[in-house]
Amino acid sequence: MVAGLTGLVAVAATLVAMNAASAAPVRHEAETSPATCAGTIDSNHAGYSGGGFCNSDNAVGAAVQFTVNAASAGSATLGIRYANGGTADRPADITVNGSVAQSAGSFPTGSWTGWTTKTLTVPVVAGSNTIRVAATTANGLANIDYLDFEVGGSTEPTTPPTGSAIYVAPGGTDGAAGTISAPTTLTSAISRVTAGGTIYMRGGTYNYSSTVVIPETKDGTSSARIALAAYGSEVPVLNFSAQSEASTNRGLAVYADYWHVKGLIVERAGDNGIFVSGSGNIFERTITRYNRDSGLQLSRQTSTSTTASWPRNNLVISAESHDNADSDGEDADGFAAKLTVGSGNVFRYAVAHNNADDGWDLYTYSDYDPIGTVTIEYSLSYRNGTLSNGTVFANGDRNGYKLGGEDVPINHTVRYSIAFDNGQHGFTYNSNPGSMTISNNLGIDSTERNFNFDAGSSTFRNNTSCFFSGATNDRVIGNSDSSNQFYSGSNGSRCSNYSGALGWSFAGDGRLVVTLGGRTVSL
Repeated sequence: MVAGLTGLVAVAATLVAMNAASAAPVRHEAETSPATCAGTIDSNHAGYSGGGFCNSDNAVGAAVQFTVNAASAGSATLGIRYANGGTADRPADITVNGSVAQSAGSFPTGSWTGWTTKTLTVPVVAGSNTIRVAATTANGLANIDYLDFEVGGSTEPTTPPTGSAIYVAPGGTDGAAGTISAPTTLTSAISRVTAGGTIYMRGGTYNYSSTVVIPETKDGTSSARIALAAYGSEVPVLNFSAQSEASTNRGLAVYADYWHVKGLIVERAGDNGIFVSGSGNIFERTITRYNRDSGLQLSRQTSTSTTASWPRNNLVISAESHDNADSDGEDADGFAAKLTVGSGNVFRYAVAHNNADDGWDLYTYSDYDPIGTVTIEYSLSYRNGTLSNGTVFANGDRNGYKLGGEDVPINHTVRYSIAFDNGQHGFTYNSNPGSMTISNNLGIDSTERNFNFDAGSSTFRNNTSCFFSGATNDRVIGNSDSSNQFYSGSNGSRCSNYSGALGWSFAGDGRLVVTLGGRTVSL
């Protein structure tokens, strides 16, 4: 993980254009006038476009500037291609016509030939617009190759998805055609869509009193997924506040296989915000918040579902789940893959915070078949047990990552992840005596232990535990070597890099970027 925005921030809709815009992007090379570069135009790192790239001066304020033309006022998508082979993030302010569109935006480390694109949506005026990328640290900018500029971030994509597209809007009707000018309802779109098709949800609030179900009869395939996606940079919010708290009152229930759900907010359901019993699905850039059980949960569909049908091989990526709380404060986690899940489920670049119970819950019942192995990687869990409004749930377990239950051995993997200021433990085996792989993780200022593993034969490598407020010695049983810096009365040397306020955001490519005290977090 690398540096991002400082301060506790949620994902802003303006950070990433969820789909391409209608007109093909216009490319502006950094070495070609009217672009300007406060530095030199170099060509010593392969993979660049055009005749070279801007290698800025190593100074605060060093900038590359582009002049672009928009046919009309509105929103535009910027794609800034860059490479950073340095040892630290090289954040920059991105301004449009003198107004800051993104402050200290992250340009993470990689390699000098590892060109990648940072994407964001910005407002533009009709006619000429000035796009300026200016360094905020003395390291200067990453190497900048070009700017792609595309007007109309909320229009239909240039390259249509495989299959037909159906459009949904808050004011849509069941019988409407499902075009962009005659949108239908979500439930009607689900009934019509076929493998390879796409349902686009326009921005706005959709109010529901009953669960929206994607039934098992609506499977996609591994080569023709069905997409349910926010349209452009718009933000659809599925609101279930009309539901009472009850285990049957879920928000979005995905029973089908091979769907790709992207860019939706699901809130205030009477139980889980998003419930998944299907397999092979992707949940990307979703936000589940203020639900009355776990925000996003993977479990079997019904009590009669066979073990072979338990959800498996799902990917949750670049997702956020926060402020989920049940009335007794004992069950609502950020993310849960528990009780009845198959193997191969992965959480990557995900953030769970301020939930009543745990950030992640991988609980297993001893009287059920064992759950499958789960991988959590490049993720963040913080301040679970306390809601954002300060409400504390004493009944909750309040762990960052709860990895088991009832002495059932399951060999999960947790790597490159951070637990910060959780109400009990940061990482805990929770009676899982298996052979887990726990590597390259960071635990900070848990109320009890940052790492709590009282049994099993798990392997621990390159983990770091730091206390800057209060302290409890870690307990680790298993295969642990000197690459770890667990807490035992004092902080290890690596902790000097990890003090200060927590900040995070998602980069344009979906990676989670984190800062502590404004410094890069690299695990």
